[in-house]
Amino acid sequence: MSVIRAEVTGVGAYLPKQVLTNADLAKKLDTSDDWIRERTGIRERRIAADGEYTSDLAIAAAQDALRNSGLNASAIDLIVLATATPDETFPATATTVQARLGITRGAAFDIQAVCSGFIYALATADNFIKAGQAKNVLVIGAETFSRILDWNDRTTAVLFGDGAGALILSAAQGQGTAADRGVLSTHIFSDGRQHDLLYVDGGPSKTKTTGFLRMEGREVFRHAVTNLSDAIETAMRSNGVTATDIDWFVPHQANQRILDATARKVGVHPARVISTVAIHANTSAASVPLALDCAVKDGRIKRDQLLVLEAMGGGFTWGSALVRW
Repeated sequence: MSVIRAEVTGVGAYLPKQVLTNADLAKKLDTSDDWIRERTGIRERRIAADGEYTSDLAIAAAQDALRNSGLNASAIDLIVLATATPDETFPATATTVQARLGITRGAAFDIQAVCSGFIYALATADNFIKAGQAKNVLVIGAETFSRILDWNDRTTAVLFGDGAGALILSAAQGQGTAADRGVLSTHIFSDGRQHDLLYVDGGPSKTKTTGFLRMEGREVFRHAVTNLSDAIETAMRSNGVTATDIDWFVPHQANQRILDATARKVGVHPARVISTVAIHANTSAASVPLALDCAVKDGRIKRDQLLVLEAMGGGFTWGSALVRW
């Protein structure tokens, strides 16, 4: 049976130039390099410069993905940008990206699902392509989380960084089996009852301020391992594959301990988990595409390999995707 698939035709990324190391943080906070590494696996993170906005990061990643795909920006008929740190309350940061790329057709909009944003954006783009409403979609995850951190709170300030990653999805024909290239399935979930475990204490309607990120780390860890494992197993079960069929697991880069615990729970060898958390920290919606970009460009991820992508964020939101490269 012939079906429309959304194939990945390009990948790109951008990281700000400024590197903030654990040693740098130890000069300002009651913490140390050893303390941060032991609990998170993080060594350093990137921080956007003054005057460098989420849209700037997103545009740079998008341009890299376009170069990688060989497509001109004029071929893009939809932009879906995942971010929890938009340039402005409105308009959507995606429309700024659209304008600066010189795209004058189609549509552009933001998706807000915090760290799960890229999985939600991927699911949205995939469904637009499957419905025949788009042919080439630019999917971006971009964040300047440094702007919503309380830099006096060592439990959160050490965890996050800034960056952007992008994919281009293009419509192609498949046979409707797990052997097809492209997005095989996506699975997204949420549970609003868990709001108080991970949130930002501000917003235009509630406080008229941006606010700062607040988190109950121990509880987030517990929910993350359970929810992510379930999402991964749902993706595999839906496509009739097992953990041994998966070439690479590309998780949200929240914390190395979460990556390790989730891999153990679903029976994945650590060597098959793409981890960039040590050098990127948690870049929220940007973390999955940043990890993908690293592994594609260093040659680990190869054509026709099977990948599971997954993420969990505030809300709670979480999700997974099964993709054949």
